[in-house]
Amino acid sequence: MKKLLLLIAVALTVLAACHQPAADAGFVRVENGHFVRNGIPYYYVGTNFWYGAILGSEGQGGDRQRLCRELDEMKRMGIDNLRILVGADGPRGVKTKVEPTLQVEPGVYNDTLLAGLDYLLQEMGKRQMLAVLYLNNSWEWSGGYGFYLEHAGLGPQPRPDDVGYPAFMEAMAKYATNDRAHQLFYDHVRFVLSRTNRYTGIKYTDDPAIMSWQIGNEPRAFSREALPAFEKWLAEASALIRSLDKNHLISIGSEGAWGCEGDYDCYERICSDPNVDYCNVHLWPYNWGWAKPDSLVEHLQRSCENTKEYIDRHLAICDKLNKPLVMEEFGYPRDGFRFSLDTPTKGRDGYYRYVFSLVADNALQGGHFAGCNFWGWGGFAVPRHEQWQVGDPYTGDPAQEAQGLNSVFVTDTSTLAVVRQQVERLRPLAP
Repeated sequence: MKKLLLLIAVALTVLAACHQPAADAGFVRVENGHFVRNGIPYYYVGTNFWYGAILGSEGQGGDRQRLCRELDEMKRMGIDNLRILVGADGPRGVKTKVEPTLQVEPGVYNDTLLAGLDYLLQEMGKRQMLAVLYLNNSWEWSGGYGFYLEHAGLGPQPRPDDVGYPAFMEAMAKYATNDRAHQLFYDHVRFVLSRTNRYTGIKYTDDPAIMSWQIGNEPRAFSREALPAFEKWLAEASALIRSLDKNHLISIGSEGAWGCEGDYDCYERICSDPNVDYCNVHLWPYNWGWAKPDSLVEHLQRSCENTKEYIDRHLAICDKLNKPLVMEEFGYPRDGFRFSLDTPTKGRDGYYRYVFSLVADNALQGGHFAGCNFWGWGGFAVPRHEQWQVGDPYTGDPAQEAQGLNSVFVTDTSTLAVVRQQVERLRPLAP
């Protein structure tokens, strides 16, 4: 009898252990300022694949065959980290905005897109790929700030294509101080993080296919006066996510000081939050005026020099905080600012090569640069129109941007060769 009871006790212990997430169960951790996965260092080359959950659905925009083909191609190349939009907000039929949308109204969800996210995570898990999932957006292309302000009682919000970006940003500055908008967003966070995948039966909070929850895509205060409220909101959001999920990393999705109204002290403060596990930075030489449409190749050197200065200042903060840094968005338009797939990418290839060298050189020296996600994966898509229209294939360029502007397609052989070189260079760091 004693022997039987002992065997039962052992069996129950093993069974319990199998149902508890362990440090080596595929979850990415941060140890002494570096990513670790399955007990070994984790450095990566990733991409932005914002539309992945839409492809995973069986409704409007869904294409599971293409999704699996894209995942297989990225995995073959060594691209194993995908930064993905959880879902867009608001009504359909709005020009320059992603559709279909996930959250049609606060708390009202499109179930086909929830299934799409479930399917995407299932397929990524099969391939040992990792998702960084962002939950909000300061920009109009997926709803985000404007959606929450509208439903917080401020009425219809302006869009940049109607009023221009200065007026749009002035309106979005109200988000940082609007507690009602924040509460609506927190309800969305609770809903998403409480989900169980219908295909795998795994709770999202227990799924090692997820590397990180990200508060938003490029969250901004949009005014220096709103910075204190902005910092307070980020702290509340990260604390809420941590209270719901002890397994996954938390990140902000920040552009860096550029997203903090140029205030590096603000960036240091938001990254120093104990609930924020690692730091982010974005780089957009054309968007930030470092390179001009008619001289993208000619301005490549200046873009690289400004990039180096920007990165160095953020790495110094990460060194001080002892946290990893990920350059999770960077892009460079095709030569001549043309969008067709047969346009050369000499400028882009040069910029990618330089950015990758910064990441690899720092990582090889034991620094805090841990990974990068280029923007963005266009894969097997062939754009039909410069302005995205319903029914067109999704590319790395959201609906507000010219299709082909920053996308990397499978036909971009020279760019993909640069990506593969970086994969090979980082490979020895993760034995």
